[in-house]
Amino acid sequence: MARILVTGMSGAGKTTVLDELRRRGHLTVDTDYDGWESPDGTWDEPRMTALLTTHETVIVSGTVANQGRFYHRFHHVVLLSAPLEVLLRRVVDRPNPYGRTPDQRAEIAENLRTVEPLLRRGATLELDGRRPVTDLADTIAALAVGVV
Repeated sequence: MARILVTGMSGAGKTTVLDELRRRGHLTVDTDYDGWESPDGTWDEPRMTALLTTHETVIVSGTVANQGRFYHRFHHVVLLSAPLEVLLRRVVDRPNPYGRTPDQRAEIAENLRTVEPLLRRGATLELDGRRPVTDLADTIAALAVGVV
């Protein structure tokens, strides 16, 4: 059993893979929704602490400035990555409206350049977000049950 963080840039596929894992019966938390983030865009630390204390097996997704404070609480930190053109194509067609304006698209490009290398340093595994969602979910599910 394992606690897993799935992180990466906007459009990398975090929500899509979490949806597949949830469909398969895994406990998942997408921190982009349901008040997991404080007004400053960081995780609500008491709430995240309670989640990780209460659940031995949970798959969390998100990318926030204070996530590194929780890395020691996760068994695996999985970085989903994809080239900029893929990220920008994906953010146009998703329900989450972030990434549709020119300023947001420029921010995604800048974050890919400056933030993703930091995420890569903290990751225990990097997966290519262009892989089929079922393959990504298979890999992460195997981590969750300790097969990998």
